[in-house]
Amino acid sequence: MGFMVTTLIFVVIGIIASICTRICCNKGPSANLLHLTLVITATICCWMMWAIVYLAQMNPLIVPILSEGE
Repeated sequence: MGFMVTTLIFVVIGIIASICTRICCNKGPSANLLHLTLVITATICCWMMWAIVYLAQMNPLIVPILSEGE
């Protein structure tokens, strides 16, 4: 549940950022394509970083070792 909700949040943020870039930085078709590509790439990279960290917590590689006194 949490994975899908946060993925949708990233999609919405990416769409909003793309619209803002399109409105604020309207300098021609070539520049618009560059700006949208950068925004989409940044959104995907941030989502991938979050997804890797989130999924890594589900099955950690290092298991904590408890001492006998605790």
